[in-house]
Amino acid sequence: MEQLTDLKAILHSKRANIYYLEKCRVMQKDGRVLYLTEAREEKQYWNIPIANTTVILLGTGTSITQAAIRMLAQAGVLIGFCGGGGTPLLMANEIEWLSPQSEYRPTEYIQGWLSFWFDEQKRLSVAKQFQKDRLEYIQRVWARDKDLQAEGFSLDDDDIGRAFASFAAKIDQAANVTQLLLSEAQLARSLFKIAAARTRMDDFVRDFDSVDDANAFLNHGNYLAYGLAASTLWVLGIPHGFAVMHGKTRRGALVFDVADLVKDALILPWAFVCAREKMTEQEFRQQCLQKFTQHKALDFMFDVVKSTSCQVPIDHRFSF
Repeated sequence: MEQLTDLKAILHSKRANIYYLEKCRVMQKDGRVLYLTEAREEKQYWNIPIANTTVILLGTGTSITQAAIRMLAQAGVLIGFCGGGGTPLLMANEIEWLSPQSEYRPTEYIQGWLSFWFDEQKRLSVAKQFQKDRLEYIQRVWARDKDLQAEGFSLDDDDIGRAFASFAAKIDQAANVTQLLLSEAQLARSLFKIAAARTRMDDFVRDFDSVDDANAFLNHGNYLAYGLAASTLWVLGIPHGFAVMHGKTRRGALVFDVADLVKDALILPWAFVCAREKMTEQEFRQQCLQKFTQHKALDFMFDVVKSTSCQVPIDHRFSF
């Protein structure tokens, strides 16, 4: 069996895998974590490389053994029980996710986070900086991703430029979190409209309960981002309740704040493109995971949260 140190040899910020499993049994066998699927004539076992995995979502028709849970906890893998297609999240601990237990996670980041969190103005300043980082990441990804540019997502386009310029101006003008949330919602609507136009889905309406592919892919992709965000916060030891944007409505809102850093850049455009191409849910998920890795989404989440906790001067937060 692998030693505990071996299971954590790969830093969480460098791990590549997120799993969504359904209609299977997850178990430990010969020192490995496997999932078992039952075909008509035979049973098939598939290995899960847990040392390189951040999150496992267990969908409909799944079960998991205590031995598998123990090994996943040793490797620092988060688990969420969810409905079909990865949404909604049905049962978890730590507000959003079934988190591994560890008494040896760092304390410096939660202490740094709390040093500003109880001051409303400081918390607003951090919320604004999160939105600036979010916008900077979108511009960085869309400027470098040749696949997205081929789909028509170019920073040189007037509608995209106007949306980004308007949001940047409103970030600084916001007097409170409510105004900042309103500006964020306006950006989201603008980006939905832009993505719909690029993929010729002019009748698109964002509806979390809709079953059309674009809405379903947005929901599923967002949950992948939530998994990365929850993993980031767990590793750094920051509870999900200390949000800077969404905390007035949900105790686990810091997960949403951190996930928002990458959702618009990666999930939003590919949800529309994959829906237009009639891709399956699995193909869409693979596309998202590929882009997470290509654009170092998990690294970026870690960088933002760590620099915020450590009070890194804004002008020196990141070198894109």
